[in-house]
Amino acid sequence: MTIEVRPLPPFDYVAPGSLAEAVNLLTEHGASAKLLAGGTDLLLRMKKRKSNPGILIDLNRIGDLSFVAMRDNALHIGAGTRLAVLYDSTVIRDKAAALADAIHVMSSPGIRNRATIGGNLCNASRCADTPAPLFALDACVKLLGAEGERNVPIASFFTAPGNGRGKTVLRADEVMTEIIIPLQAGNSTFLKLGRRKGSSTSIISAAAFAVMANGRFKQVRIAVSAFGSTPIRSKKVEMALTDAPVDEKTIKQASALIKDEIKPITDYRASAAYRTDMAAVLIERAVTRLAAGRS
Repeated sequence: MTIEVRPLPPFDYVAPGSLAEAVNLLTEHGASAKLLAGGTDLLLRMKKRKSNPGILIDLNRIGDLSFVAMRDNALHIGAGTRLAVLYDSTVIRDKAAALADAIHVMSSPGIRNRATIGGNLCNASRCADTPAPLFALDACVKLLGAEGERNVPIASFFTAPGNGRGKTVLRADEVMTEIIIPLQAGNSTFLKLGRRKGSSTSIISAAAFAVMANGRFKQVRIAVSAFGSTPIRSKKVEMALTDAPVDEKTIKQASALIKDEIKPITDYRASAAYRTDMAAVLIERAVTRLAAGRS
């Protein structure tokens, strides 16, 4: 048996030591440049000739991109933080449980040791696991470019679906520097459905955040992803649950409303009808889990 080993196409390589230098390089080289963080997707795409950058700008020497910190009543995560670091973080588990849930079912240890949270977001794959929990946690991302910094709500970051890789508001001269999650009362969780147990690629995923008091939902955020377009917040499910009693019937009826809000694709992983049905099931399970105190 002969195994074809495809080399990477030729490219220039530079490893800036600061964010300012990285932004200057992006500004100088424009569309021919690609940022290298973990490289778990980019290098594979290059080998398959689906991406052919003229220059790779390696961000791994910029220490300012890797951190987990709490300040200004928010949890700040450097965009260059490895998923393995977040996997082991008690701060992430305590303050952003849905994100912790997602990372604990993502890929393999080898991939988590290389992949970064910023790369997972900027790659904008429809099957990415980090967007839905960040939607439910009402996060925003900080972007740095030639014109300065800007904060973008995660719900506005993804602009269009793609063939496995979508589009974002990230400009050609910008670097994602951090993810900001407000510290808030309530709890959150994330569930996904794959073709097998373990670190399977998502067929559909759902995240839920809820604040409950006196037997009623006081604040609810529901997000779904991996169904074929950009991730969304489910406004209909949220409205149906807010101020409603915390009981099985309410949760089931509200969860079914997601079927009016998504238009899934059919592909080799699952049919559109199956994704639609399972979106309601995952939301029901996620909200029920929160109602039971994440048991």
